[in-house]
Amino acid sequence: MYTPPPFKPDRAASLGFAEARGFGIACAWGGGKPIASALPFYLSYAADGTPRALFHVARHNPLVKLAGGAPWLLAVTGADAYVSADWYVSPDQVPTWLYQAVHLTGPVRVLSGAELAVQIDALTAKFEDRLSPKTPWTSGKMTAARLDAMKKAIVGLEMTVEEVEGSFKLNQHKSETDFVAVGNALALQAEAGARQIAALMREVRPEAFATTQTEMTTLQGGV
Repeated sequence: MYTPPPFKPDRAASLGFAEARGFGIACAWGGGKPIASALPFYLSYAADGTPRALFHVARHNPLVKLAGGAPWLLAVTGADAYVSADWYVSPDQVPTWLYQAVHLTGPVRVLSGAELAVQIDALTAKFEDRLSPKTPWTSGKMTAARLDAMKKAIVGLEMTVEEVEGSFKLNQHKSETDFVAVGNALALQAEAGARQIAALMREVRPEAFATTQTEMTTLQGGV
């Protein structure tokens, strides 16, 4: 992943983003072309701190045959938004796109049946927790025969994450005036992604927005 220095998050921030998102695209080289599948995942850590991404795919997914070979890529993206050049205060700007993305790379192995059972419950618990106060769904609610049939239809996989790359492109390299102008413009857009990016920009440089608000209040008070 190409990431200019102003947009490069540290390793902890990248892993935190990936874990919070929990959904990405697993990609592997199939020999003649890349093979990819969108899927949910969760992260766990080995005793030495090495991250591991765990997920599963349908048994007939072409990715299954590629496990154990060359490293895979797990691409995780979040909110994104188009930025019009008209929103900048400074002249001679160009349109751009703001986004968050993290790439996890490493070898992938097939899980055993017992490991798959643990993975299913852990993955489900991760996302059911987001629905609180709903009572979580668990695999125990299924009949044993049905659960066994479902397990036989999927293959559990684990990536040992050897490389973590991230790009949080939020216009950090722009002047305070331009940064705030774009953030405010995005906050007014109808698309949820634009408003999410605007909120992230406020988190990155809250002092810039606070200063602007103070100046506006001062000007209004003097009128």
